[in-house]
Amino acid sequence: MAKAAGATRRIKVENLARVEGEGALSVRIRDGQLKNVAFTIHEPPRFFEALLRGRPYSDAPDITARICGICPVAYLLGASLAMEDALGLSVSADMRRLRRLIYCGEWIESHVLHIAMLHAPDFLGYEDSIRMAQDHPEIVKTALRLKKLGNHILEVIGGRAIHPVNLRVGGVWRSPSRDEVLALRAELDWALEAARGLVGFTATLPMPAVERDYLFVALHTDDHYAVCEGRIVSSDGLDVPVQAFHDHFSEDHQKNSNALVGATRDGRTYHVGPLARYALNFDQLAPEARAAAQAAGLGRVVRNPFQSIIVRAVETLQAVIDARALVDAYAAPDPPHPEIPPRAGTGHGATEAPRGLCHHAYTLDDTGHITHACIVPPTAQNQRSIGEDLWDVVAAHIEADDARLKWVCEQAIRNYDPCISCATHFLTLEVDRA
Repeated sequence: MAKAAGATRRIKVENLARVEGEGALSVRIRDGQLKNVAFTIHEPPRFFEALLRGRPYSDAPDITARICGICPVAYLLGASLAMEDALGLSVSADMRRLRRLIYCGEWIESHVLHIAMLHAPDFLGYEDSIRMAQDHPEIVKTALRLKKLGNHILEVIGGRAIHPVNLRVGGVWRSPSRDEVLALRAELDWALEAARGLVGFTATLPMPAVERDYLFVALHTDDHYAVCEGRIVSSDGLDVPVQAFHDHFSEDHQKNSNALVGATRDGRTYHVGPLARYALNFDQLAPEARAAAQAAGLGRVVRNPFQSIIVRAVETLQAVIDARALVDAYAAPDPPHPEIPPRAGTGHGATEAPRGLCHHAYTLDDTGHITHACIVPPTAQNQRSIGEDLWDVVAAHIEADDARLKWVCEQAIRNYDPCISCATHFLTLEVDRA
């Protein structure tokens, strides 16, 4: 209800769909000037790191996978890489390729879910993808088929699509046969054109004009678009092994958040995810993916957070291209995993979850049991960046009515596809005007 001039105005919006988890946004405006924007995460902590302490190293992949049902492979492989680092274990080239293939499946299913079901409705003015499907049925049908393909890749390699059970420290329990993997090829051939069309669709979406001067951070490797291995690089010249992550980045509690909030050691906000990967790894994109990006109007670096939906579509195309090549070159790892004697040590692992860099660090005692665990997920690292984006978006729309302001704030948050958790989905928005 409208208030008298000069009175305080508050808006509460519950049940924000299309994000994962519980968050809140508070906006304060005085005399037409923006005074405060606070993005908070109030979902209770889930204590995964505490659950790991005292358990054998082999438990970490399966336990951490339960952090997320959309991107469990990010946690499965991040934990496995860290344990292999602690145990002094290297996996074969065949195993590294198999891991990239299952990760391609995760990128495909996660990215298309976000693009078509969670984010595109914002740009087109729909409340949800069900309403969008009435006017754009082919986009939704194509996205669902692509997502099914991504899930099927997880099933073939991991045993099932949600929380795969075939991955382990050192490799897999059973290597899929070449025939099982080659059976993916026909659908991947269809997916190549479908993913190309998805890039074209996202390029037609109306984009708010926002530019941010991000400090980008991502994994990088010279021989392919980094997914589940590489060094940590940044747009200001950082280039370090994953073992040096905590030398350069920190997490701290803030009074308005139940999530740890990431920053550089010298206190700067940084940005992980599709925009960071794209900017730092553009030269590693396949020629076809680079051409699709350029046809969509993207340069080598994208600083408009709303254009992240286009970059996700480019990464989906890249994942399909990579998956086709990996299927063709597949050789079953033999043996599927080595015998691993326990030992004391500290190990680090990092992968590129669909939402951004995810870092694991573990310390083991001489029996191979975990004495310390630290997991830094992408949304924690991006929380400050989300807040700063929101400041710019609110400032640009400060004259808008409360309903419009709420909409663009929610859209700005969904640019990140934030995985606050896999639990109840809602955001409370408060706008305080005088």
